Amino acid sequence: MDSLIAASARALAAGDALGALKRVALRDDPPALALRGIAMAQLGEHPRARELLRRAARGFGAHEEHSRARCIVAEAEVALAMRDLGGSPRSLSAAASALEAHEDHANALQARLIAARRLLLLGRLAEAEAALAHLDARGLPPSLAAVTELAAAELALRSLRIAPARAALSRAHEAATRARVPALLAEVNEALAAFERPAARRIDAAGEQPLRLDEVAALLASDTLVVDACRRGLGAGDAWRPLARRPVLFSLARSLAQAWPGDVDREALIESAFRTRRPDETHRARLRVEIGRLRALVAGLAGIEATPRGFVLRPLDGRGVAVLAPPIDGDQASLVALLSDGAAWSTSALALALGASQRTVQRALVELEAEHRVRSIGKARAQKWLSPPLAGFTTILLLPAALPIE
Repeated sequence: MDSLIAASARALAAGDALGALKRVALRDDPPALALRGIAMAQLGEHPRARELLRRAARGFGAHEEHSRARCIVAEAEVALAMRDLGGSPRSLSAAASALEAHEDHANALQARLIAARRLLLLGRLAEAEAALAHLDARGLPPSLAAVTELAAAELALRSLRIAPARAALSRAHEAATRARVPALLAEVNEALAAFERPAARRIDAAGEQPLRLDEVAALLASDTLVVDACRRGLGAGDAWRPLARRPVLFSLARSLAQAWPGDVDREALIESAFRTRRPDETHRARLRVEIGRLRALVAGLAGIEATPRGFVLRPLDGRGVAVLAPPIDGDQASLVALLSDGAAWSTSALALALGASQRTVQRALVELEAEHRVRSIGKARAQKWLSPPLAGFTTILLLPAALPIE
């Protein structure tokens, strides 16, 4: 490694992308291309960074497996920043194995960390937890240790494990401070701010009130019967009844919970559950059937009784009742939450993260664009979508698979 390459690498490690470029900007040998690619990535020029890293990997070739593997890992990190989640993880796994074989443990861990962060973005929390459990961050450079703890904190936050999340973020802040990389420290501080922002709304007979993440966790751990509009189900303590695939039953449960301790008029229940303002006898018959199904599903937690004008929820064992609603309403709430991180997402990546079809996502994006809530950049296959960050509250509970359903 010549002196210019070494100086450029040291500048990149300190977060000085411009200083690194000054030393290798006019060089086209593979090591210089790799450093230029990383510098461009730090400056936010992700497409150019990806092109440079691919050129560097081709330049190293199969005879320089170690350097080529490092380029593949760097390109995977750029793809993650670009929210390009559709690629196969096999090349990244092979690169990690090659780095381990050359005893480059820090970069091998970086590769596995990128794979775990990809799983987090896709909402595959159980797989992400398994991946993070195998990572050993001891003896790592401070910057890499900080990123490792950030990933652990995000997993804990999205599972509503507040104490482990705080501990991980404290370790991340300490490591980021030692690393002296401003962008990394800013990311840790942004994650810490999520604890103080409203994460959801509690709706009950007393009205509506915002809840922070720790208050949400306390509510879900209590004996209160909670109709959870964030993960579509209801439960009390350890008991949980999923309703994500039964929208009619969930709508009825939410209406009854919001009116508790009062009852709900039959026509109001029909309107909310069946989307009609002109009910007839068929709707009333269907309402009786669906109420019977809901009554069977909530047995052991609550009863549902008929009243002269409708139905009323009767929780067992003197429980209270509350509705846990997202901080923002609407069918596109999860889509807005993904876009609110400030990154530019492709339609295919959004569909992959949400578990929806690209056509469904495209229709939702068109509606949001008409309301000026998102905007697009680029055209055709290069088109990406983004929205302003939702700085007023955290979107943890709106993200896919934010809470376990079992």
